[in-house]
Amino acid sequence: MILISTLLIAGLLLSALFSGSETGFYRVTRIRLAIETLAGDRTSRALLWVSTQPTLFIATTLVGNNLANYVTSLAVVMASQHLLPNGGALVGILAPIAIAPLIFILGELLPKSLFFDAPNRLLKRYAPLLLICTVLFAPITLILWAFSRLLQFFTNASPQELRLTLARRELAELLTEGHEAGILRPAQQSLAQAMLFVAGQPIRNFASPTGRVVRVTTTMSKSDVLRIAQRHNRTLLPVEDTRGGRKLVGYLRTVDLYLDDSPSLPAPKPLVELGEQQSCLTAMQMLSQTEDALGHVISEQGKTIGFVTGRELRTSLLRSQTTLVL
Repeated sequence: MILISTLLIAGLLLSALFSGSETGFYRVTRIRLAIETLAGDRTSRALLWVSTQPTLFIATTLVGNNLANYVTSLAVVMASQHLLPNGGALVGILAPIAIAPLIFILGELLPKSLFFDAPNRLLKRYAPLLLICTVLFAPITLILWAFSRLLQFFTNASPQELRLTLARRELAELLTEGHEAGILRPAQQSLAQAMLFVAGQPIRNFASPTGRVVRVTTTMSKSDVLRIAQRHNRTLLPVEDTRGGRKLVGYLRTVDLYLDDSPSLPAPKPLVELGEQQSCLTAMQMLSQTEDALGHVISEQGKTIGFVTGRELRTSLLRSQTTLVL
């Protein structure tokens, strides 16, 4: 009975550890782990590394849960055979079913609830044991990792989507906690949530189609360019070179034309090339670094899809904020 009790307790503890840590992995605040890592905390550094390897961690918890379930079932069957030696195979079947609710509560439900409420504290407390199990289960988890890579090859899926989902969820939770603590005002929270909503969308969703953006040429006079800008209410105008097959050579700012006393057009400023799959937030950052230049959105084949300005992106952001508030 000592061996049976030891196996049963060990199985329940392992089940609680891996079930709870799996929930804690999805709840842990990686921003806090990064800050503690910069402060020199080795445990946080290890957890941060594991959090960037979701496939490895999930495979480890999968192997650990299966091992815990096997040990627990073995202990229950051994106990039933020891207490009821004449029960036969029926006792060996009914005993695990009878004890299943207890295993579910102590090995699944309770640890998941605890890790859900305090993921950072509990993961840091049991991080050494999790890392040891990661090393011990490495031969099996590597096989599972290779199998997942094979599935990714055929399905074209990537764990990056999971990482981005986790990151957005963590930021949303931080914003909610900051609002509840009084750190963020409602307007600040809605603006941050709008940024999260807009940030991951591709820039092609915000670009003005090339057919709707008026262009000027290098052979036009300054007065003609200003007249076109005023008529179409454009502050940034793409410029084509008529001598080069109407190739885009840059853009002009109407404010520069007003401030320049020269009768001729100034040299066009270079466009900011933006791939159609780039995120809105990345495009906004690139445009702001170049004094809100005109963005030229191109396809993978190098064809023009449209144009976008930093002002248009900020307007879309504020419009999304208003939508979320309403």
